Amino acid sequence: MSDKPVKAPAIPVVLFAYARPDHLRRTLACLRENNIPILYVFADGAKTPEMIERVNEVRQILREINWCEVHLVERAQNFGLGKNILSGVGEVFQKHETIIVFEEDLNCVPGTYQYLCAALEHYRDNPRVMSVTGWTHPLITPQDITDQPYFDGRSECWAWGTWARVWRDLPMDPVRLVTECKRKGIDIYRYGADLVGYVQRDPHMAVSWDMPMFFYHIFHGGLCLRPPWSMVEHIGFDAEATNTKTDSWLKNPPLKPSPSIPAQWPKPVENPGCQRLYQKVYGGRPTIPDRLYRFARRVASKMLHSVSPG
Repeated sequence: MSDKPVKAPAIPVVLFAYARPDHLRRTLACLRENNIPILYVFADGAKTPEMIERVNEVRQILREINWCEVHLVERAQNFGLGKNILSGVGEVFQKHETIIVFEEDLNCVPGTYQYLCAALEHYRDNPRVMSVTGWTHPLITPQDITDQPYFDGRSECWAWGTWARVWRDLPMDPVRLVTECKRKGIDIYRYGADLVGYVQRDPHMAVSWDMPMFFYHIFHGGLCLRPPWSMVEHIGFDAEATNTKTDSWLKNPPLKPSPSIPAQWPKPVENPGCQRLYQKVYGGRPTIPDRLYRFARRVASKMLHSVSPG
């Protein structure tokens, strides 16, 4: 019997693409520079006839990848981002225990893949750790962070990784998760009011993949590992973006080289500054005056719509 250590299987990158060929080229260049060994791609179908040409251009770019092992799925219909990710991630988890997820408008610096792989390997059997990410932002990075990664309790939807052990148990109904949090006295506003607002106001976001992940972390006290500074930037802040706006504060400062992989990874304990920073950026639990103001606006709106013209 050989005494050589068993090499861990390569962690695949799962990439979701639609109709932005210029963004995709830049993202693929970054992934190639990171020497990723295996790539699963789910190319969504055209939503309208006007998008067919660009969708076909994206697919041609994907078919020409020859620098890693590629598994390409071309959707016959338009799934939309949320359904595409839910379905694609589920499919890949039937073959792999660990994955890293990218979208066609995310760039990363060299070393990002190796950093995320090392984190996923280190914490793979720790039930408290539910995800890792290559993205962070100065406004939500605690002041005591220097060159080491840290934990917070809010998961991330940009350049994230997780394990099948998390995805298998993930309820895909965020409304039910919010209800269960309330029933157990868990503060659903601890990482900002925006998450609750998405679920309550936007049916599209409520059936996406990120809201269940966010509230699953909150419900179970799960943790997400973040780097000390961002290794990833979103390049899709334009009119074609699905869930972002051009003036978003989420734009990162210029990226720096990736941090060194820690010689000793941190214990899975949330940094105490995270919740305060999220509430500062996204707002916290609504106060009574806030609720009364919103209630008055809803009543006024209903009264205006009930008045017949003329």
